[in-house]
Amino acid sequence: MAIKKELRGRDKAAILLVILGPEVASQVYKHLDEATIELLTLEIANLRQILPEVKHAVLKEAQEMLMAKEFMSQGGVDYARALLEGALGSDRAQEILRRITASLQVRPFDFMRHTDATQVLGFIQGEHPQTVALILSYLTPEQAAAIMGGLPSNMQWDVTRRIATMDRITPEVLREVERVLERKLSSVLGQDFTVAGGVDAVVDIINRVDRGTERNIMETLEEKDPDLAEEIKRRLFVFEDIIGLDDRSLQRVLREVDVKDLSLALKGATEELRQKFFKNMSKRAAEMLNEDMQFMGPVRVRDVEESQQKVVNVVRALEDAGEIVIARGGEEELVV
Repeated sequence: MAIKKELRGRDKAAILLVILGPEVASQVYKHLDEATIELLTLEIANLRQILPEVKHAVLKEAQEMLMAKEFMSQGGVDYARALLEGALGSDRAQEILRRITASLQVRPFDFMRHTDATQVLGFIQGEHPQTVALILSYLTPEQAAAIMGGLPSNMQWDVTRRIATMDRITPEVLREVERVLERKLSSVLGQDFTVAGGVDAVVDIINRVDRGTERNIMETLEEKDPDLAEEIKRRLFVFEDIIGLDDRSLQRVLREVDVKDLSLALKGATEELRQKFFKNMSKRAAEMLNEDMQFMGPVRVRDVEESQQKVVNVVRALEDAGEIVIARGGEEELVV
């Protein structure tokens, strides 16, 4: 039985929470923002008697939506459509998928995110670097890193540059690329532009490739586009990432860092990161550093960031010298 048209999405959500009961509803609330919680609470408060047929319709629709999302997570939109058509019929399957894809805005090349990186690599080897860059910018950073590492070395820097300089792509271009690849997207992006690529996307990828791939990309970029190389280098390893260093590596870093820079850098750090540093110092040194930070008073954010970057530069220099190894792309963290 279809739900009456006058029932809005918020009405259905409120009814569903009432049906599920207070314990389950409270768990759902933990995953919602305050505005949504207020809205649903108001709707629940305004509910009167819920007819049995309405309860049944709301539960049935919720079950169908959950089933569709589960199918999509397992094999993409095409897979979900095939299963839903078999279970619910073509018209109902189309209606459910249209609503889900509108709300989820399924990303382009969704089918590739459910394919092994090795297979994708073989699939795109002969494509133009711009096409490869477009595809990688839509994949997860982990999958894109695995593919980037398998590309020819002379292609890695080119693809990296193209991802970083990519801005907005029209749906028409995306559809044309998909036709060339003889695959179809199952979701319609509409006529809006969609953001793809950018320096952040490149950093996410490079942070996950092996050190050799990273070095090849960065060395070539430094020759071809030094400004872009410097921008990427600044973002590759940030101060907060030091929390992931093992103790021996951090102790090696501490021997090279200026105390004044460290005290200023830690002034803007989380308590967890501060304690990470303190436990790798002697008790006296940690006490003195803590006192320096307390007597320092208010400091400019820019000064803190500059000091944090100096510490990061030490980490990167030690990694380049082979004295520490920052875990990336499945490598183990080592100290030489």
